[in-house]
Amino acid sequence: MSNIVDPLVGRIAARVRAERDRRRWTLAQLAEASGVSQAMISRIERGESSPTAVVLGKLSAAFRLSVASLLALAEEGQPASDDATDVRRGADAAEWRDPATGYRRRQITGARFPAEVAEVRLPAGARVPYPAAAFAFVRQVVWVLDGRLTFHDGDTVHELDAGDTIELARPADRVFANTTDSECRYAVVLARSVTP
Repeated sequence: MSNIVDPLVGRIAARVRAERDRRRWTLAQLAEASGVSQAMISRIERGESSPTAVVLGKLSAAFRLSVASLLALAEEGQPASDDATDVRRGADAAEWRDPATGYRRRQITGARFPAEVAEVRLPAGARVPYPAAAFAFVRQVVWVLDGRLTFHDGDTVHELDAGDTIELARPADRVFANTTDSECRYAVVLARSVTP
């Protein structure tokens, strides 16, 4: 096992703690709002545990943030003002990896940009569920770039191939699944509809 600590995990830890502090919530209050145990939240905030995609979804929903917002806010190197041009080199991009599924997510836009864009790589056989609350404050489009995505939108299942898009309506429990034997790559584009 490697002793190398992922710097993004540390930034996620700091962001979760900062969001909890901003709301003046105790660990118990965040646990109640998110459905994530106090012990797990504490390990995440100390940087001792990398949260899974499911846990990030629950925490972001409790904070009334999208997962993309939570990850974008955790990244460093944002421009000093909204007027600054921000060049983001692909080789320097922070990529978050779900320790449970191998799902990888890379923020394309920074926290100051008015829309959030992320690139996701979903390994063969992976399944990532998110609660409806994670979609309550955003409008979202999913654009499949490579492979096939089986997308569960509440009780409805959509089979999406490369080039297909789905614009999400009202919040529902959703599952991103790859039932094939090769990776699926897709982009997620979000626009906030309500400010938390």
